[in-house]
Amino acid sequence: MSLKPKELDFEKTWGRLLETVEDVIKLQNVKRGVWNDRFLDVYFICVAIPDNYSDRLYDETRAFLESHVKELYQNVLENEDMLLKCYEENWSRYSKGATYMDFLYRYLNDHLRKLSEADRNFGAFPFELLDEQRMDIGELALDIWKKYMIKPLKKNLQVLLLSEIEKDRRGEGTKSNMLHSVINSLVEVERYKTKNQLKLYQDVFEQRFLEKTGEHYKQEASTLLETLNCSQYMEKVLQYLQEENLRSHKFLHHTSYPKVQHECGQRMVADLLDFLNAECHQMVGDEKLQDLFRMYQLLKSVPDGLKHMTKEFEDHIKETGLNQLRGLKEENMPTQFVEAILSLHRKYSQMIKETFSGDTAFEKSLDKACAAVVNHRQQGKAPCRSPELLAKYCDSFLKKSSKGSTESELEDKLEQCILVFKYLDDKDVFQRFYARMLARRLIHAASTSMYAEESMINKLKRVCGYEFTVKLHRMYMDLGVCEDLNNKFASFVKAENVELGINFFINVLTTGSWPFGPPKTPSSFALPQELERSVQMFEGYYKDKFPGRRLTWLHHLATAEIKMSHLKKSYIVTVSTFQMAILLLYNNTDSLAFSDIQTSTNINEKECARNVQSLVDVKLIDQEPEGNIVPKTILKLNFNYSNKRTKFKISAAIQKDTPQEVEQTRVAVEEDRKLYLQAAIVRIMKARKKLKHNILIQEQVISQAMARFAPSVSMIKKCIEALIDKQYIERTGATDEYAYVA
Repeated sequence: MSLKPKELDFEKTWGRLLETVEDVIKLQNVKRGVWNDRFLDVYFICVAIPDNYSDRLYDETRAFLESHVKELYQNVLENEDMLLKCYEENWSRYSKGATYMDFLYRYLNDHLRKLSEADRNFGAFPFELLDEQRMDIGELALDIWKKYMIKPLKKNLQVLLLSEIEKDRRGEGTKSNMLHSVINSLVEVERYKTKNQLKLYQDVFEQRFLEKTGEHYKQEASTLLETLNCSQYMEKVLQYLQEENLRSHKFLHHTSYPKVQHECGQRMVADLLDFLNAECHQMVGDEKLQDLFRMYQLLKSVPDGLKHMTKEFEDHIKETGLNQLRGLKEENMPTQFVEAILSLHRKYSQMIKETFSGDTAFEKSLDKACAAVVNHRQQGKAPCRSPELLAKYCDSFLKKSSKGSTESELEDKLEQCILVFKYLDDKDVFQRFYARMLARRLIHAASTSMYAEESMINKLKRVCGYEFTVKLHRMYMDLGVCEDLNNKFASFVKAENVELGINFFINVLTTGSWPFGPPKTPSSFALPQELERSVQMFEGYYKDKFPGRRLTWLHHLATAEIKMSHLKKSYIVTVSTFQMAILLLYNNTDSLAFSDIQTSTNINEKECARNVQSLVDVKLIDQEPEGNIVPKTILKLNFNYSNKRTKFKISAAIQKDTPQEVEQTRVAVEEDRKLYLQAAIVRIMKARKKLKHNILIQEQVISQAMARFAPSVSMIKKCIEALIDKQYIERTGATDEYAYVA
């Protein structure tokens, strides 16, 4: 068949086409051959010569659709008792028929669209005519339905739809498919729009539906509160919210789901927030997990609804934690302290995960509460002991004397320590204590695992940065250098053909890296003759190799192994240098007065008495008379000493920190803080040149120092005054302003 344009009789052709269009819009059966013929009729109408009839076909089709929809409207009005059902049946047929019509008129749609583009591009028609919208036939059919069916029925539809949904809320039977189809028609008729596709749906139905929903649940909430307690009320509200959510999915457009939930939550939760918050305190205090779960589910959708609940949760954790700390006993306090914090964190982390769905707001509350507990000062202005206790806990499982643990168990303990460490405000205090204990473990080879030591330092570095752990790393470097230095010294002694008579190993430690200084009570210790030659040779060798350096001997930290051959069997004993010096005196005698021991060794009286007492305690030496050691006390060698082990040590080599040493550590921390703050102020002022007093303190210095410690404003002011005296900064003519002195 030729598709060449030709002349045609429009009236005759339209008459044939109209019969098919009526069948299509009414979903009557149309044979394939008839469908194809009508499709060709549309084509030939659009390309007819000498003039095409596309505009006339469009107008006739529009007139037919308008007439048809008006008839349907009258049919719906006549069935007032079953208006929704009649509307839905007619809409279902009409919308499908409109889709088929759009296929039938596809060539007309394309033809009009091309003409419109050509008119706009080449100006074939006056400009004012171009504003007339030529819709596709499918779009036209839906637009006509909106004008002649929906708008006249707007009030009826609105009332009936809301009534049916209210029936559904009461549990009465409703035809959900019918309701959904009717409501969905309000969206479908405007689906061809590029903007405001939901305006009709919102105007006709959604806006009024949300209002009625709010009124319903406001009344429902008031009724429930009269008969139920808070727990029962929350359970019922959650049930209503779930039911309303299911109802929304059953009837409404998806954009309405959150709006409905918000409206229900507003009336049953937000409007009663004071009531729920008042009940929250008791629920949190009693840890009623089921009630807290319901409370969370209700409040999370309300703006700032969780604010009060998270504060109650934070206060409860803090109170619980402080109660646990008050019950700590002095014996083994470091372990009790850390385990109490970890137990607290573990318990409430699990609660947050299971009850509050891992909500970050509650995790922040947990962090704040744990920080408050960890940094709590038991005795007013007394320093917080947490950094010291944590450092001692780390020491307890990192030294050899601790119970054997696998690498994975050690790693778990390290992670737990870091968890507590992150909550510390005074991280620099911890660093001081930890450095002292690490140094002792290293120089006495008392670490249970060098891998664990390195791992701990790396974890601290990840939290606080390289500067925080630089001295700890240098300790390891020093020990590596010492190994090489001792090997070279041994080669030097061999080359000199000198026999020292003892195995001699020296740890040369960098003063700035290790937290050791001279002993608290300096003593002009008299080296035993057995050590003098070795010490003198090493000093001479070191002076020649490093002429600009000076050695300071820390005999109180050294250890020695001596062999005791005066008993029935030989023993090898590890002792401190002072203990060794005392025992070596008995090579020439069996009995000595304490005054003679002190004179011979030149150890100060208190230190000498402590070391003698340690030998008496292990029964290597007998004391006469018993009691406190005084100058006239006689100390005899015990020839009846016996031990199942032939190799052992007398554990006075590693001493615990005394209260005086703890105080010295804290004083040293205070001095370090002053220097740190002064350096920070100088860096800031050098970069900014001029700054106001408050900005310098609050925004700059405090923010920089918080990673290490929480500085007081008074300390910062003192540091500023010190820098002014040193002429690093100066006051300007402006009020409370400082300038950097270049």
